[in-house]
Amino acid sequence: MLIDLHTHSNASDGTDTPGELMEKASRRGIDFIALTDHDTTAGWREAQAAFAHLSTEKPASLVLGSEISCQDENGISIHILGLLFDSEHQPLVDVLAKTRENRLTRMERIIARLNEAGIEITLSEVQAQKRDDATLGRPHLADALVARGHVANRDEAFAELLHNRSRFYINHYSPSPSTAISLIKEAGGVSIIAHPLASQRGRTIPIDSLDAMMEAGLDGIEIHHRDHSADEVEQLTRFARERKIIMTGSSDYHGTGKLNQLAEFTTHPDQWAALRERADSERVITR
Repeated sequence: MLIDLHTHSNASDGTDTPGELMEKASRRGIDFIALTDHDTTAGWREAQAAFAHLSTEKPASLVLGSEISCQDENGISIHILGLLFDSEHQPLVDVLAKTRENRLTRMERIIARLNEAGIEITLSEVQAQKRDDATLGRPHLADALVARGHVANRDEAFAELLHNRSRFYINHYSPSPSTAISLIKEAGGVSIIAHPLASQRGRTIPIDSLDAMMEAGLDGIEIHHRDHSADEVEQLTRFARERKIIMTGSSDYHGTGKLNQLAEFTTHPDQWAALRERADSERVITR
């Protein structure tokens, strides 16, 4: 059974529409596919419509969610996957909206720093790289830099200019992980911390800080992920077994925006079953 609980569409920084993503997941033979765009549920309706009309006869299920941007007291970026929550839970809706608004002002400041360094790019060029309701992010800036000829591709843009340690990097407002976890729980969903020790992305949290998140209600840890080294997987697996917390694996697929392929890492059915039981109602969409 293939269970992929972390993917992105062009409702945030992926390159496939939600409908295209559903088609690709179906062709890949994925049994449970989660749509988890950054700080938004904008792609849910399109994904549901496309999922309902897939041509395959193979049974499959859609899991709706979001990857929520967070940061700790030291300004370290943390991502919390929320799954199976009520998308109309107003406190969570409000936090996601505030985060998206602050992504815009953050982008303006990053662009100003790039311009000061002689790298010409405009906000309108960046916004042209995304659909109107998509969550604005650095991948769209990377695509604009590619279009301008400043870099060859997204990977080069992040390696040279947009990584978390870059002089151009600026944080944006985002809730604490404990706040996000609590809001997901209040909305009836389940929470997983995404790629927590992926040191190649930049600064990461100490593994012991996961204890505080568990106290806030964290349900699982994404362990098997392309950006985790073998040593990081081993550390997280040991931690999860000691704490008896759910372990997941996911692709973090972004279409052509990243090398990640659908279902290149997956979640064991037993772990997924335990996770589903923690939601307050059965929100998995099955066909």
